[in-house]
Amino acid sequence: MNEFNKFRLNTTRRHFLTKAGLGIGGVALGSLLLPDLFGKKEDEGQALLAGLPHFAPKAKRVIYLFQNGAPSQLETFDYKPKLVEMLGQDLPASVRMGQRLTGMTAGQKKFPLVGSAFKFNQHGQAGTWISEMFPNMAKIVDDICVIKTIHTDAINHDPALTFFQTGAQQGNRPSMGAWMSYGLGSDNKNLPAYCVLLSRGRGNGQGVYSKLWTNGFLDSVHQGVVFSSGEDPVLYLKNPQGQDKVSRRDMLDELAKLNNMSFDKFGDPEIQTKVQQYEMSYRMQTAVPELTDLSREPDHIIKMYGADCLVPGTYAANCLLARKLSEAGVRFVQLYHQGWDQHGNLVGEMPLQAQDVDRASAALVQDLKQRGLLDETLVIWGGEFGRTNYCQGNLSKENYGRDHHPKCFSIWMAGGGIKPGMSYGETDEFGYNIVKDPVSVHDFHATMLHLLGMHHEQFTYRHLGRRYRLTDVEGAIVKDILA
Repeated sequence: MNEFNKFRLNTTRRHFLTKAGLGIGGVALGSLLLPDLFGKKEDEGQALLAGLPHFAPKAKRVIYLFQNGAPSQLETFDYKPKLVEMLGQDLPASVRMGQRLTGMTAGQKKFPLVGSAFKFNQHGQAGTWISEMFPNMAKIVDDICVIKTIHTDAINHDPALTFFQTGAQQGNRPSMGAWMSYGLGSDNKNLPAYCVLLSRGRGNGQGVYSKLWTNGFLDSVHQGVVFSSGEDPVLYLKNPQGQDKVSRRDMLDELAKLNNMSFDKFGDPEIQTKVQQYEMSYRMQTAVPELTDLSREPDHIIKMYGADCLVPGTYAANCLLARKLSEAGVRFVQLYHQGWDQHGNLVGEMPLQAQDVDRASAALVQDLKQRGLLDETLVIWGGEFGRTNYCQGNLSKENYGRDHHPKCFSIWMAGGGIKPGMSYGETDEFGYNIVKDPVSVHDFHATMLHLLGMHHEQFTYRHLGRRYRLTDVEGAIVKDILA
């Protein structure tokens, strides 16, 4: 059988139309996937897309300390003495105004108010209120901006997590880190632009899923790379027994040839993405082992983060690793720390959770600051929604719990163009509704993109006939918190 007949028999209508449509589109695709394809190499740190960043950025990178499970704002940064005074009294209907509840408390006949069992004190030049459970964060209060009026559309964990990470409650949307990778790339060709670190605390945990760091409809090269807590932070990075660097290089070269032949035949861009991912893995073999060896850090750094930073997979270890990855050029580092879902036994669990994260969170900010990196690194701390001011179930001052509350909750941000030493927004005396300066999730995303030099309405990706963006069709920059 001659070559023409082979081609005719192996070519379907779909394959023919795909190849017929390559032309200029294929050339453009190749230039996006392989910037060096036409001989002109990009300088390290140059934006992957034309015109990005749109203007001079304040932040070059992001470290997001995501507290998965939703820590209570009433036990962290939103001090409400009124709730202590009204212990056990029912939440006034005029405050709740018939707002949506979860299925866990919708059947309650009473909504007994309960104030925090923990003391609050004022810290810093602005006198910011912080719970006694966070003494180390209290020390960096002049470096952070506490936002008390974040609100979300989602009332349950999975949609709320997805909404915060992707700007939509439904799946298959690119996560924040994937958008950053797509728009700005990495400052280090030997490391991915987007890394994900996981840890679990001592409280009731909520699961995390790969859709939270997905590339969505973007090329899969932009998906977050997960670092494990085991001996090998990135699985299968080491050469198998009997393989050395030279033989691995030869294998990848031959594999690339086969993949390129498949790309020439079918035109599937995911084939080129796989080639890029293989090459990235090869380069990571050199960069990752040194980065993840935390034992090389000097004693004063270990002391700053705490001894747990030498235990792989702990929150402290991940905070230190986040600093190293960020310093090495990773654009977006996301930590997920599970264990904040205190529907019951809040008084017993939350201090343990706070103990896990307080020291290392503060140390990360201090470490970046002493290295001169805080001004260009945006650090974010917070969860997916807040907690109710009333007790879930039977009231017990010694052992109460709080249900989900999307109407208002607190996060903090530091560095990267954020105005330090301030609190933004106000909630009512019951800690239930916002009375001044609301900040939606879309506003939060718009502000983050602005700090990275991108206009959120112009940073889009065309998919299925529509231009998508991280902020969907909403979002406004919160200008009052910008330095």
